[in-house]
Amino acid sequence: MISIDQQGPGAGHDRAALGLSGRRRTQRSLESESVRTVCGAAMVCGGYVCTKNALCALNILYVLVSLLLIGGAAWGKWFGLVSSIQVVAGVIGVGIFLFLVAFVGLCGALKHHQVLLFFYMMILFLVFVVQFAVSCACLALNKDQQNHLLEIGWNKSEATQLDVEKTLNCCGYSTVNYNGTCDATCFKVPSPACETCSNIIQRYAGEVLRFVGGVGLFFSFTEIFGVWLAHRYRNLKDPRSNPGAFL
Repeated sequence: MISIDQQGPGAGHDRAALGLSGRRRTQRSLESESVRTVCGAAMVCGGYVCTKNALCALNILYVLVSLLLIGGAAWGKWFGLVSSIQVVAGVIGVGIFLFLVAFVGLCGALKHHQVLLFFYMMILFLVFVVQFAVSCACLALNKDQQNHLLEIGWNKSEATQLDVEKTLNCCGYSTVNYNGTCDATCFKVPSPACETCSNIIQRYAGEVLRFVGGVGLFFSFTEIFGVWLAHRYRNLKDPRSNPGAFL
C-alpha cells in the first residue's frame, strides 16, 4: 500500500481544489437562500404596504368628500341659496358622520389597530347597505311615486316652498292661488300668469334622482371595497415587526 505521504504533491493540490470548490458551493447556496429570503420578505412587505396605502388613500378621499359636504352646505346657507335649516343641518350631519368614519379608518390603517379596523369595517358595511338600498330606490322610482314623495316634502316645510317658488319662479305645487301670496317674480306683475311648481320640478326630478342614485351606487361600491381592504389589512402581519407577533 502507498501511504498518504507517498502520494505526491498532486494529491495535495486535488484536496485543496475540492475543499475550495465545496466552500464556493456552500457560499453560493447561502447567497441564493438569502436572496430568496429577501425577495419573500419584500413581497410580503409589498402586499402589506400596498394594502395600507390603498386604505389610507380611500379614507383621505372620504375626508375630502366630507369637508366638501360641510363647506358646501355652509356656503349655501351663508349666501342665502338655501334657507331651510333642516336641509343644511342634514347635509352637515352627513358630512360630520363621514368625516368621523374616515378618521377612524385612517387611524386604524396608520396604527394597524385591530379594534379600530373592526369597528370601521362594521360601520362602513352598514353604511354600504343603507346607501345601496337608497340608491337603488332612487333609480327605481316611477313618475307617480316621484310626484307623491315630492308633494309630501312640499307640504312639510314652508321654508322649502318659499325657496322653490323664488328660485324656480313658480307658485303653488299643483294649483296657483292668485288670492294668496307668492315670492315668485311672475306673481308680482299686474297680470300674473305663473306656472305650478310641480310641473317645473317634475321636469328635473327624474334627472336629479338618476344622478343621486348613480353617485350613491358609485360610493357604495367604494365602501364595500373599503370593507374588503380593512379585512385584508387587519389579517396581515407587519413584516418589519417581530415575526412571532400579531399586531
